[in-house]
Amino acid sequence: MLKAKPNLESRIRTFKRNWSIVYDMLSGKNNSSFGWDKHRQLVVAEDAVWNSYINSHKEVGEFKHCSFPYYDQLTAIYAKNRATGKDAQAAADIIEEIDVEDIATTNTHEERNDFYGC
Repeated sequence: MLKAKPNLESRIRTFKRNWSIVYDMLSGKNNSSFGWDKHRQLVVAEDAVWNSYINSHKEVGEFKHCSFPYYDQLTAIYAKNRATGKDAQAAADIIEEIDVEDIATTNTHEERNDFYGC
């Protein structure tokens, strides 16, 4: 086993996380104010747009002035695995939906057990 494997896996996770942040800014709903500068390899927007977005998304602050040179290459790798369209959901939405379903299923099982005298 390579000693560098954990470091490489960590680096890949970091690339994917950073790519997701930039991709969501450029492709997300109601984010049409953001643009991509191909020459400088960074996200561009008015200061007011940045400030508003940073207030609700703390993790994006580093991308206001820093370039992200591998965005196009990472998009070719990761974008095919991203849901798009009107039915696309974020991971948090899916987890919340599963939790609600689990609670409903648990309640139904408890009601059935009471009904049958279990």
